[in-house]
Amino acid sequence: MTLAALEGKGEVGFYSHKEMFQNLEDTFKFCACCSKLPSNLPDPRALKRCIKCLNVYYCSKECQRKDWSLHKKFCTMLHKVSIDRLVEWLVHAGDLPFFTEVWSRPAKDIKCWDDWLSMQGDLTSRLEPVLSVKNMTDLWTNACRPRPEEAELRDSMWRVCSEFFSRPLTVDLGIQMSRLDPYSRPLTIHLVGAGHNETLGARTTDMDELSRMFPGHQGLEVVMVGPEVVQGPIMRPPLRAFGPRGRVYISAYKGLYHQFWEEVVERGEAAKPDLVVGFHPGFHASPGLGVGWLPTLLLLRDFNIPSIFTMYNKAELQYSLQILIELEMDVKDTGPNPFSSQKPEQVQSSPNNPPSHCNAFYIYFQGLLETQQEEE
Repeated sequence: MTLAALEGKGEVGFYSHKEMFQNLEDTFKFCACCSKLPSNLPDPRALKRCIKCLNVYYCSKECQRKDWSLHKKFCTMLHKVSIDRLVEWLVHAGDLPFFTEVWSRPAKDIKCWDDWLSMQGDLTSRLEPVLSVKNMTDLWTNACRPRPEEAELRDSMWRVCSEFFSRPLTVDLGIQMSRLDPYSRPLTIHLVGAGHNETLGARTTDMDELSRMFPGHQGLEVVMVGPEVVQGPIMRPPLRAFGPRGRVYISAYKGLYHQFWEEVVERGEAAKPDLVVGFHPGFHASPGLGVGWLPTLLLLRDFNIPSIFTMYNKAELQYSLQILIELEMDVKDTGPNPFSSQKPEQVQSSPNNPPSHCNAFYIYFQGLLETQQEEE
């Protein structure tokens, strides 16, 4: 959902903000109890929204009463979800994220969100101006729901920004685990399996938090690689030589990672990576692992490349871990990500389930697991 789409420049064009937000809301319009769609009802207007969370719908009072014992466990959380998915538009519109400070402490000493926030000071002065920008006004004029209280909006803006900043902070987690030093030499980081979340509406400044955590570094290049990479400012070729000191350079390649390796890296047209990062690669759910992810995973293993992948929840973590172990990867660390997004994500088809969070868990691995030979 971007300004380009609103202006008809993207793959999907909208004639107005109201149409754009209405189309977004329509994807959530089904009975949370029996899953009926408006088109399956004698009167589509019979589908009514929960007045507390403004997030789930019911086709009848009977379905709502039947579902309440489950829905009441998630109603408050789903109210936050309903605000966050709209406030997220302000990131694409350019009003978020808020400005951040150069880190006053070494990156290795920042272990969690509380540490990061302690360097930022009071966020109110940075969030308050966003409450009155034109895009915020347009949002709630056209969002098919009442504007929340300002305290709710400030909390929502923080949660949305946490998802944005979670990406560079997770990259830093990989840098620390790999014991890489951005001050000693330039570093190249590949974001493998980059999808719409990272590339749709991406700006060349999206990873500048890396410069704030490593002020005066020797140069960082972040290359986004994936079949879902879309046209935009980041669609420029990877650097043939290292970029300027103290700057983060973002480039992208549309295609599978092993193709990028063969066509660009092996031909010497771009540097080999010091670290590979995958945000929710989803290879655990890929029916054609051999076609898509298997060549990439074997490449990472056989070239002994430090890699960190993130997952939404424990189930995804366990499935992914099992696949890596079967491929004899040397899994060096795994667990909850201290820089997980604070924005809850609902399971769209089953809203009354525990929420997930972007980058909630991680797996850090490198190379082939060495097995000890049994003594004869």
